[in-house]
Amino acid sequence: MKIDIKVPSPGESITEVEMANWFVNSGDFVEKDQELGEIESEKATLPLIADKSGVVEIIIEAGATVPVGKIVCKIDTSKKGTPSRKDETSNQQPPDSYRETSTLRQAQGGAQHTSTLAHLPITIGNTNIKTTPLAKKIMDEHNFSTDDIINGLKKLSSKEVNAVIQTLGKEVPAPKMKSGIAVRDVERTKITNLRKKLSQRLVAVKNETAMLTTFNEADMSKIIGLRKKYQSVFVEKHGVKLGFMSFFTKAITQALLEFPSVNSRIDGDEIIKPSFCDIGIAVQTNKGLMVPVLRNVETMGLAEIEKQIIEFAAKARRNRISIEEMSGGSFTITNGGIFGSMLSTPIINPPQSAILGIHNIIERPIAVDGKVVIRPMMYLALSYDHRVIDGRDSVGFLVKVKEYIENPEKMLFEGMDPETILLQL
Repeated sequence: MKIDIKVPSPGESITEVEMANWFVNSGDFVEKDQELGEIESEKATLPLIADKSGVVEIIIEAGATVPVGKIVCKIDTSKKGTPSRKDETSNQQPPDSYRETSTLRQAQGGAQHTSTLAHLPITIGNTNIKTTPLAKKIMDEHNFSTDDIINGLKKLSSKEVNAVIQTLGKEVPAPKMKSGIAVRDVERTKITNLRKKLSQRLVAVKNETAMLTTFNEADMSKIIGLRKKYQSVFVEKHGVKLGFMSFFTKAITQALLEFPSVNSRIDGDEIIKPSFCDIGIAVQTNKGLMVPVLRNVETMGLAEIEKQIIEFAAKARRNRISIEEMSGGSFTITNGGIFGSMLSTPIINPPQSAILGIHNIIERPIAVDGKVVIRPMMYLALSYDHRVIDGRDSVGFLVKVKEYIENPEKMLFEGMDPETILLQL
């Protein structure tokens, strides 16, 4: 018996998708619930799942545009066998680069800004690792991917480390030459539906909002000190590392409750001001930036925020963030710091009215009590829709975020100094 595998609906108003890629070939035996391939729409990437076990017959090739509901492959359930290929999207832990990014490295030793941004974006996949033909042959014989090999390494010796040092230090791409003349080839790549939709949203934001950006800076000394002092205890108790993003997410949430207009949006002739804070956290994937949303952050502690971010990072690594998880959101954060950005003007994520850009941490001289001192400083940039948010609120909000970052203990006392509460002042 043959069963049909059809294109699922990615969401309302979407009538066609792109057959992004296949994880199996025609003639392969697949198991029930195995991921066969991926479809990509203007909103998200979704998996194709095998309803039954059997031998697969691919009808639509990768790269083709197909309508929702169309049959893309068949499974012959009367045939038996063993899976000939591992699921390329096996559950993998997010890389440590999520937690220990270049922002942290800059702080200890020294965003892409679109309408869909915001967390410590992580790079997905080992696409830059070179494999020799012999190694590739052995990997194919054993159905191993590059990630399988990397994840299977239990120990790194000086041999591997020295090899990387030599490669990074000496390997420079040589210019392509033909008959002594530099080759002037160009590469053409089809724009994906996701990228098309992103382009439309970017242009719409610029044309339909009165967008301004205001700036400030924050001394990161106290947060860095807290992380250094309590990191091991935090990991032991909660099972996750304490990152910078949880501090910023919590500080922003507290500031939004004090400046609700920054948390608002325009809906026709009305301004909507939610009482909750749903914060968009962007994750970098090989298909671009995705922005899953943390719901009701005002009820979360730092550990819960970190855990949810890790969960989203793991899903992004497998291109499995759902449309529901990216829908809504009342405010967005974008971290250009991991790319080395010192300052930027992020673009609002519609229909939201504001987005905060955080950047790399650089030790700079500043004046403190009439003396010049060296502190780890970060520039903050708030882009906002001036139709909804007045200058007083935008500046006040950013000043409040700065205050919470520089004095994180105030987040426990709704912005008040602990001493004044103790003294009942």
